[in-house]
Amino acid sequence: MSYRTIAVHVNASRHTRQRVVLAARIAAENDAHLIGVAPTGLLPVLYSGGMVPGAAPMLEACMTYMQEHAEKALAEFEQIAERGHVRSFEKRLIEDEAGEALSLQARYCDLVIVGQSDPAETVASERSDVAEYTLLNSGRPILVAPYVDDNSRFGERAVIAWDGSLAAARAVNGALPLLRATRQVQVVIFNPEVSLRAHGEEPGADIAAYLVRHGINVDVSRQKTTPDIDVANALLSHVADFGAGLLVMGGYGRSRLSEILLGGTTRTVLQSMTVPVLISH
Repeated sequence: MSYRTIAVHVNASRHTRQRVVLAARIAAENDAHLIGVAPTGLLPVLYSGGMVPGAAPMLEACMTYMQEHAEKALAEFEQIAERGHVRSFEKRLIEDEAGEALSLQARYCDLVIVGQSDPAETVASERSDVAEYTLLNSGRPILVAPYVDDNSRFGERAVIAWDGSLAAARAVNGALPLLRATRQVQVVIFNPEVSLRAHGEEPGADIAAYLVRHGINVDVSRQKTTPDIDVANALLSHVADFGAGLLVMGGYGRSRLSEILLGGTTRTVLQSMTVPVLISH
């Protein structure tokens, strides 16, 4: 298994370059087709059919402004893809908001790469929860690139947060091309005694054997959390201590308010991550 089609979110963020560099690297290593997706952030319904009487000039000016920014971002994407020796790539400017555009594009991809939300930066006409929305609405594994990392450790070590769940299994399967290209992979299990049914008599043994059959160098670490440290923060600390450049985990949604609310562990990781996280829902 390898990635054949990869999409990457391209926008006016100052973090886009490092995200596209990472996407180009993964595409080149997998000989995959790379799509730069640049949503304008404007909903087509706003400027079609005259839904806002008298607002046509303002909407046209706004549309032109957003298109110019998207085209500029795509031009940089093209330069990075060429320098990164990506064999096949294309630019797509989409007249839609980012979450919806990426979720729809993801249906035709093996992997979608988006950026972690930076609380210190606001991208015009773009929702702040693009990563979360795409995770819950795409049906594909999502690789979230952090805004604080240069990806220098990517490909050296990876941590898989394993709990035996469907979401974790999907994440591992979606990460196989990345894990095979990683020198050392560790499966970490927190409090395995809580769910022996999912883990079996020897927690981690089955998933480790599965990974070994895919040619992945893997070991297992079983960890316990204390009452004053939740699993999310224990996981992030473990990733840092292990020196990992990638975290693979399942993502969970528990309830909905204004379309999405993620479970506590997932949300904490997405807010505080410092290395790329491959996550599946």
